[in-house]
Amino acid sequence: MADSEDDAPDEFQDLFSSPDRDFLINNNGDQVKVDTLKQKKLGLYFSASWCPPCQRFTPALVEVYNGLAPKGDFEVVFISADENDATFMEYFSQMPWLAIPFSDSEARNRLDELFEVEGIPNLVLLDETGEVVTDSGVDVIREYGVEGYPFTLAKIQELKDLEEEAKRNQSLKSLLLSPSRDFVISSHGNKIAVSELEGKMVGLYFSSSSYERCTEFTSRLVEFYDKLKADGESFEIVMIPLDEEEESFKKGMESMPWLSLPFEDKNCGKLIRYFEVLTLPRLVIIDENGKTLHSNVVEAVEEHGAIAYPFSPEKFAELSEIEKAKAASQTLESLLVSGDQDFVIRKDGTKVLVSELVGKNILLYFSGGWCAACHVFHPKLIEAYHEIKEKEEEFEVIFISSDHDQASFDESFAVMPWLAIPYGDPRKSYLSRKFRVYEVPMLVAIGPNGQTITKDARFLINYHGARTYPFTEERIKEVQEEEDEAAKGWPEKLDHEKHKHEISLTVRMIYYCDVCDDEGRKWSYCCEKCDFDMHPKCALMAD
Repeated sequence: MADSEDDAPDEFQDLFSSPDRDFLINNNGDQVKVDTLKQKKLGLYFSASWCPPCQRFTPALVEVYNGLAPKGDFEVVFISADENDATFMEYFSQMPWLAIPFSDSEARNRLDELFEVEGIPNLVLLDETGEVVTDSGVDVIREYGVEGYPFTLAKIQELKDLEEEAKRNQSLKSLLLSPSRDFVISSHGNKIAVSELEGKMVGLYFSSSSYERCTEFTSRLVEFYDKLKADGESFEIVMIPLDEEEESFKKGMESMPWLSLPFEDKNCGKLIRYFEVLTLPRLVIIDENGKTLHSNVVEAVEEHGAIAYPFSPEKFAELSEIEKAKAASQTLESLLVSGDQDFVIRKDGTKVLVSELVGKNILLYFSGGWCAACHVFHPKLIEAYHEIKEKEEEFEVIFISSDHDQASFDESFAVMPWLAIPYGDPRKSYLSRKFRVYEVPMLVAIGPNGQTITKDARFLINYHGARTYPFTEERIKEVQEEEDEAAKGWPEKLDHEKHKHEISLTVRMIYYCDVCDDEGRKWSYCCEKCDFDMHPKCALMAD
């Protein structure tokens, strides 16, 4: 921003002031002169109280800010996107730093435009001269915290180099110990020295008790753990708790027979970064020598239980053969029949035997009324369903609900023209595990022979409607070739009202349309400068 240190004072004054204001405010309303920011490193925090990601990030930034306070050379300035002064002040009361007064909307808008803020939370970090160090401050703070200070590229690279060195010299102690702690805790709160775990195979279990997917896996993991203990195996689990509230952590620990890092232990964040944990649950296996044997065995434990132990390459080769044999013998009845549960239901509660559906093309629709994405996808599936049914009677959809109670299930099912597995039916858990349903909606296509055709039918319906039915590779290829032919007639470049720059027809692997938020593949109208993508159908519809 500034060309030299001599320019910095005037630029800082211009950046944060207005013609009738030369001050910022703190959260008790006191005025603080803008020139107190001179020669300080700054974080410009674009945020708002109505934004859940902002609410989650602000405490992390507060922790870093307070940790750096003794240095006296770092300040944060809050630039609010709140809707009124009352919500601004309520949110600002949680922040120990300064802010642009909410009344100065012109200054707030000017900063938004200057730093090209397109989403929040957004944290732009400046050095003492006003130069932008990074506009990815949110990611930097989340990943490195106070250790990342002064947040320069050189400092971040230094930390990355240290992490790589730590991986080369990894041991159980380097993973689990901290300067102030040499123990882990049991479910009863007892301290267990980390040294007692050395020489054992250890599973690091990244989990959050408030996350349903983790809760479901935990019950399966308990069975696995108890079986290994009964067999006398030298194996232990240490949970890396990611709960946001201590009460939920304590309640979750009550049902867990293994060990854990303490709640909000600093090592939790370090280990998330170290193992690049992006989704939960995650179970990392550390061998007897303290080295990483496998980065994630959640699916192996879910599918095979204790048979998956000891997670060696030879064992995974064996499991692969087991899975191939299961897939080859799969039928609709093997999927949908469990003991006396040999039926699905209509909306009026009448039963339809699974045997009556054998030989049909089936879509298994994993969905829930609580899910916003499901509400968006649902009308598209209904439209495709009716279109296919008009031409092909040997076709059906079966709803597999993730609703939280019978009333929610009934409400969801009431607007569906197809069949369902009853609410609370144990087949739901089996099918979710079988098809590794980690988020909804998900749509799995089963062919007339009972074999899985694709787990990607949601995208096919979303983007192509009924055109790719019956969802085979051959039909998908035909539709793609038709689209490639159509693309020859599309304009190579567009000016579109939804984006400020020219967008170009580009081939992309996978992207999300910034207009409709749906997934897209291959053809996109893209602005590489802004990482902006638009489906051709969205771009050309209004063109």
